[in-house]
Amino acid sequence: MWNIRKLLEDLRNGAIDIEDALEYIKKFPYEVLLEKDSSNTIAFARIDHHRVLRRGAPEVIYGEGKSLEHLIVLVEAMKRAETNVLITRLEPEKANKLSIHFPEGKYFEICRSWVLRHKEVLSLKEGYVAVLTGGTLDIPVAEEAAITAEFLGSSVKRFYDVGVAGIHRLFDNLDEIMKATVWVVVAGMEGALPSIVAGLVEGPVIAVPTSIGYGAHFGGLAPLLGALNSCSPGVVVVNIDNGFGGGYVASLIHRRIVTKRTGG
Repeated sequence: MWNIRKLLEDLRNGAIDIEDALEYIKKFPYEVLLEKDSSNTIAFARIDHHRVLRRGAPEVIYGEGKSLEHLIVLVEAMKRAETNVLITRLEPEKANKLSIHFPEGKYFEICRSWVLRHKEVLSLKEGYVAVLTGGTLDIPVAEEAAITAEFLGSSVKRFYDVGVAGIHRLFDNLDEIMKATVWVVVAGMEGALPSIVAGLVEGPVIAVPTSIGYGAHFGGLAPLLGALNSCSPGVVVVNIDNGFGGGYVASLIHRRIVTKRTGG
């Protein structure tokens, strides 16, 4: 995190000189990252260091398709800015090589998320995000949501394989589920679970449709439309397989609710 107050205090106290301060300031509000080849220099990224100041959370790197070289430069830039790093959709081979360069990083293979914590996140002391799945095959998307919410400071409780085909599994866990602050419900097939949960709990339900299902499921379109057409009020919907989006907005809602309660 670019801490302007600390920068000014260090300058006043003589811990850094003017040239050091200028090096920091010229990277505000974002840092241009350059790639050189034999003929020219290309700005391949502009890392938004101020996002953590504006939004309360750092920029998140979408890893799929990015080169290992670019990922290393991005992580190094965020480390220099004392920013925690979350990379989503990162292939295992690249994650393993990235962890060689940054052994303090941790890879969550089930959801292909890579996390490097440069500093402790201010954890929310009240409430938690409940992450539910209809079936076992929805777990990778659900874990992306859970890891994202935890990265942002939320506590998470997982309730997996509680789909409507065996509704008693949901009811057996209902007491703990209902105590949550916000709910992320991940489901494929026809996507009925978000509507069921929204009819039982008091608070916002974030539906994450998945691409798990048979042919007429249309790669996640059926549960997406099911969630969008839910008859239970209080359901909001993110894109197909977008566990990151579900976990991110759940943590934002969790933080707003807890902050309002505590006056913090």
